[in-house]
Amino acid sequence: MSRPNLLILAAAAGFALTPVAFAAQTTAAAASVQSAASPAANLANNPFAQPSPLPFHYPQFDLIKDEHFAPAYAEGMAQNLKEIDAIANNKKPATFDNTIVAMERSGQLLARVSTTFSNLQGANTNDKLDEIDRDMSPKLAAHSDAIYLNGKLYARVKSLYDKRDKLGLDAEAKHLLERYHMDFVRAGAQLSAADKEKLKAYNSELATLQTSFSQSVLKEINASAMIVDTREELAGMSDAAIDAAAAAAKARGMEGKFAVALINTTGQPPLAVLTNPATRKRLMDLSQARGSHGGAFDSRDIVLKIAKLRAEKAALLGYPNYAAYSLADQTAKSTDAVNKLLAELAKPAVANARKEQADLQAVADAEKAGIQVGAADWAFYTDKVRAQRYSFDGAQLKPYFELNNVLEKGVFFAANKLYGLSFKERKDLPVYHPDVKVYDVFDKDGKQLAVFLADMYARPTKQGGAWMNEYVSQSKLLGTQPVVANHLNIPKPPAGEPTLLTVDEVKTAFHEFGHALHGMFSNVKYPRFSGTSVPRDFVEYPSQVNEMWMTNPEVLANYARHYKTGEAMPAALLEKVAAAKKFNQGFATTENVASSLLDQRWHQLPVSQIPTDVLAFEAAALKDVGVDYAPVPPRYRTTYFSHTFSGGYAAGYYSYLWSEKLDADTVEWFKENGGLQRKNGDWFRDKLLSRGGTDDALQLFRNFRGRDAQIEPLLIRRGLLAK
Repeated sequence: MSRPNLLILAAAAGFALTPVAFAAQTTAAAASVQSAASPAANLANNPFAQPSPLPFHYPQFDLIKDEHFAPAYAEGMAQNLKEIDAIANNKKPATFDNTIVAMERSGQLLARVSTTFSNLQGANTNDKLDEIDRDMSPKLAAHSDAIYLNGKLYARVKSLYDKRDKLGLDAEAKHLLERYHMDFVRAGAQLSAADKEKLKAYNSELATLQTSFSQSVLKEINASAMIVDTREELAGMSDAAIDAAAAAAKARGMEGKFAVALINTTGQPPLAVLTNPATRKRLMDLSQARGSHGGAFDSRDIVLKIAKLRAEKAALLGYPNYAAYSLADQTAKSTDAVNKLLAELAKPAVANARKEQADLQAVADAEKAGIQVGAADWAFYTDKVRAQRYSFDGAQLKPYFELNNVLEKGVFFAANKLYGLSFKERKDLPVYHPDVKVYDVFDKDGKQLAVFLADMYARPTKQGGAWMNEYVSQSKLLGTQPVVANHLNIPKPPAGEPTLLTVDEVKTAFHEFGHALHGMFSNVKYPRFSGTSVPRDFVEYPSQVNEMWMTNPEVLANYARHYKTGEAMPAALLEKVAAAKKFNQGFATTENVASSLLDQRWHQLPVSQIPTDVLAFEAAALKDVGVDYAPVPPRYRTTYFSHTFSGGYAAGYYSYLWSEKLDADTVEWFKENGGLQRKNGDWFRDKLLSRGGTDDALQLFRNFRGRDAQIEPLLIRRGLLAK
């Protein structure tokens, strides 16, 4: 996942970017360069007052304190508005340089504090940062409105847009002008004065509500662990994991008991190993009940308010619903296109899931388990089917997937073979948490390309899931190079024990590094187009492609080695992995489609149809599209669906499946052209990864592939079409 930079109001206000010097449509990216304005006196000794003197303007984490953010935000917004005012009131006729380029250069102090704050608030938050986030969200939304709803500024942009074909601009500059005009229009620049005031109110309230939703989800995850009384109830978990649960309970003041923490998805990792059906059911019920059982963390009222406000905002801007508004700026373009894709997948996915459930039930019946296999039992019996059918046990793999080997001898090794990159860990740069590792990244010519941060472990102060963001984004205009971070949520083992990953965690490591490559390879002039500043339903595509190298024989042989003996993973075990992957695709597709459909149903509602009962609406929506299959619940239910109700992926969760269509077709291209070869990596980098948002996203794909994407490779991969 490429994490939207919540600073910038794309999430808060619901549109693409602010016209300051940060490249942000779907990326956490910004330039930390010398600001034209002198820092105010109240920023004396504030590390944000000037660009960081560290390499590539790497943040001074050792100097940054919580109290630095609020004054830097205030001064950053003040400077930015002063710069925007100068552009809007320039007595000279509008030119590309004195209007568009000037906006690209503006807001650099705000960019520095915003990128760092939003990244830290996701990766290592605390009560003070949460308080700042709640305070700043509506202020940043208002700041964005002050720019986008500036009539004089829009008039200058429109005057250039109207004569864009006569300005002699190169392709990137012309596309930048067109994007700016579109962003202003989508932000409400053409509304009447009265409607602009309505829009400001919507944006402010949405910013506050989305922040509240996000913080509530994280707090409930930390607060609502499953508590059990005996070790026997946790049978199936390793002794180390049970000991960790005992320590977690003690930390909660419940010594003698055991606390099993939750993660943000519906499915919970212990469900795959817990042998006690009652314990499994308790854990699944607890997971699915989040946000819907009353009390401080109940999010249903927030959901309804967000849905209503988004629908009202879309109507104000001339769209029938919020999904139509959102999708008009994506590669999908329309709700019809998204609905068609999801409909193509839903029926065969559920049909496959039902067949898989029958296989699981057969195993349970043979064991005389005396249960009807449901959502709580699915992962447990999936592993049993795999073990019986493929002689495969996921636990067999973990000794071969030690974290440092996966990252340095797997992820980095593949990047070296494909793109010529090399990596060197450095320990002289400050980090915001001791678990973070920092690497210099060198290009194929030996010159340094980027700085990369690897933040791999879970902790209570960290948002769930996995994501990439940027502290500094590449821009020729600003002379900046990338500082890129990857974040995972791998449970940290007790001191002295190795960090052994599951197959899914290895896959996630390769996936997120695909986002990092997209950011590091950026080779654009304007910060607006840097790195992953592409449509949301395109941004997951390069990262999904990078997953293919996880099981490439040459890559796997280099990193999949037993952490004790150093022996390579046996070829027979790898063959079992490949065969076992084909099972459970019905489940995987159904849970994804279900969440994507929920997201669309909420956002395809006009104002007049916003429901009053969240859970009833959810149940009816799933039933209506045929994915109301209880053994396979949505990957995220409405009440803890942060992707969509925290703003970043609103009406956009389909993006993973949409991008996978491009990804699956691209994997076929690599296979057709010899796989892991430098010539293939160079072509992919040159035609797509380095181009950022400088052209229409699907045109970039065509430039790379030579044609439009075909869906058959995706259907075959998902087990929905015979090969």
